[in-house]
Amino acid sequence: MSASTTAGTSTSQPPAHPAGLSMLEKRRIEAEILKHVYDTLKANIGTEAAQKTVAEAVRRSAIEQARRFAEQSPDGTSLQGFIAMQPLWTADGALEVKEVGRSDSTYAFNVVRCRYSEMYKAMGLGEIGHLLSCQRDGTFCEGYDPKLKLERTQTIMQGASHCDFRFSYEEDGKPAA
Repeated sequence: MSASTTAGTSTSQPPAHPAGLSMLEKRRIEAEILKHVYDTLKANIGTEAAQKTVAEAVRRSAIEQARRFAEQSPDGTSLQGFIAMQPLWTADGALEVKEVGRSDSTYAFNVVRCRYSEMYKAMGLGEIGHLLSCQRDGTFCEGYDPKLKLERTQTIMQGASHCDFRFSYEEDGKPAA
């Protein structure tokens, strides 16, 4: 018997994302806990060290979560499989996305409204919102499939009018034609 779910048996790892929970709500729950951790770290070791610690913890979490998505992907990882997951992040109006281009090896879009950013700012976490959310995007690619690359020059969280997501999928370490 494999580690996958069979009747009455659970997997050795939790699902990549719990059914019935929006990603926005999941991030809110995580942020409620991290806010206290961050405040405690700031008081004990200073803002710079606290931010560095939170950044590393979130980075590790993003890679682990992405690996679970990859492991649980029935057809393996691919750009198309990655694109198919986008509704997890946009559910409940969490992101307003305007696609600007797509090919077999690229996917480009702009986020014109980000409720993640709005939520972190409302929670008093605006100074680390980029660590809690934006840094996850490229880091997720690392854990999901190293062939998946993200280029982004700006985010709403850090004051821009929109976030510019430009994904590419590299075959054999080189961008696909």
